[in-house]
This record gives sequence, C-alpha cells and structure tokens, in this order.
Amino acid sequence: MNTFLPDDPPAHDDLSGAATHATHATHATHATHDAHDAAADELAEPHARTLGEHAYHQLRQHIIEGHYPPGAKLRVEHLKDVYGVGAGTLREALTRLVSDALVVAEGQRGFRVTPMSIADLEAITRLRLHIEVDALRESVRHGDAAWEQRVRQSFEMLSAWERPISVENRAAWEACNRRFHEALISAAASPWTYLILRILSQQGERYRRLCIGLEDARRDVHAEHACIFDAAMRRADVRAALALEDHISTTLALVRNAPAGTLPFS
Repeated sequence: MNTFLPDDPPAHDDLSGAATHATHATHATHATHDAHDAAADELAEPHARTLGEHAYHQLRQHIIEGHYPPGAKLRVEHLKDVYGVGAGTLREALTRLVSDALVVAEGQRGFRVTPMSIADLEAITRLRLHIEVDALRESVRHGDAAWEQRVRQSFEMLSAWERPISVENRAAWEACNRRFHEALISAAASPWTYLILRILSQQGERYRRLCIGLEDARRDVHAEHACIFDAAMRRADVRAALALEDHISTTLALVRNAPAGTLPFS
C-alpha cells in the first residue's frame, strides 16, 4: 500500500578540479528540482473519481489543518453547500472520516470533529513509539540496498521542503514527512503497520499544527530527521531508535508545556 520512487541512478565517479565543482553544483540543482517535483506528486490528492471522493479528501484535510475545531458540530446541511455535494454524498464522506478517527458519529445527533486532549496525544505517542520505533530498528538491521535508496530519496525530498518549513509549504512538507517515515520502516513493516501508523500520523498532524504558534515550539526538525537518517544509514539501530523516540516525543512535550489557554483542549 506504499509506493516509493524508483531507484536513483548509481553515483558518478569522483572528478577533479573545476569540473568536480561544476558537476556537483549541477547535480545539487537537479536534485533539488527533482525533490520538489516528486514532493508535488506526493502531495497531489488521489484522483477523485467522484464528487464524494473530492469532498472526503477536502474535508479530511480541513479537519487536520484545524479549520474545524476539536468537538465542533459538522452540520450536513451546511457542509453539503461548502463542498458542493448532496446530503447523502456528504454523509458518506463523514462516515469514511469516522473510520479515519477524525470524526465521531453521534447516532441521530449527527457528526462532530474528534476531540483532542493531552491524554489522547499521550496514547498516540505511546503507540507510535511502540510500533514505529520497533519497525525502524528491524529495518536498520535487515534493510537491503533498495531500502537504503528509498530512505535516501525520501530524505532528500523532505530536506528540500523543510529548510525552512513555512505556512505555504506545510502541506507539502507533511506529505514528504510521512513518506520519509514510511521509507525508514519499509524493510520491516507490513500493510497493517502502514495502516495503523497512517491513522496515528493523521492524528499527530493535528497536534503538530497546533504547536506551530507556541513560543517554545522552535525546533530544528531538519536536524532531528538528519540524526535519524544518519544513524539509519550507518546501520546504528540503537542510535536510530533513540533519535526516532526523541523526535516522536517532542510534540507531546511541547503540548504538555504549553501555557494554559493557548490550546483548544487540556
């Protein structure tokens, strides 16, 4: 259920003198352009064959981005006009979002955005630490050359979008971030692992976005990813696991330390 870019071509032999600098500069430029193009493809919404598919993807992204606050009532009669679909189609989209754990069905009372809380983020973090860190450790131990290529490509693509991360490129960065994390565990993960972690990642993204404006949220995410990447490429499974643990736990620490009243939950 996870698709990766094709393998990179083999690296060129080292050159000397001015030719080396010119070649490296050209390759760096091309690599950056390729990374941005690949990221744009990754970001692109899966082909919406129907208006219902389009409404589902849009509403899901709007919930993740916080356009609808935690616990907010999702009124079908209003939303069907916002997304340009009929009431039945909108209900189908909302039902799919219930499966994604982004919406809560309340029987005859309709739907609400899934609430958020520190306890909820603690549970999300705990599960990610258990599942994702273990999968990374196994991937580092047993990953082959193709796994290394996937990790390198996804890291290069992610790096092109996160120096720095801005409001304008946030959605593209999130897509590349997910791709990098999935590549890291791809030598050990099963389809079930990907499915569970994608649900957890969607939930985690809601919390990460809320942390953007916090005073203490100034973190060097690229340095965190680089630390994980370097350890993985060195086949240092313990170091890679510890780096990933720290990375995953940072959002929870930021939320716990947020001043009272700055977040829409407690």
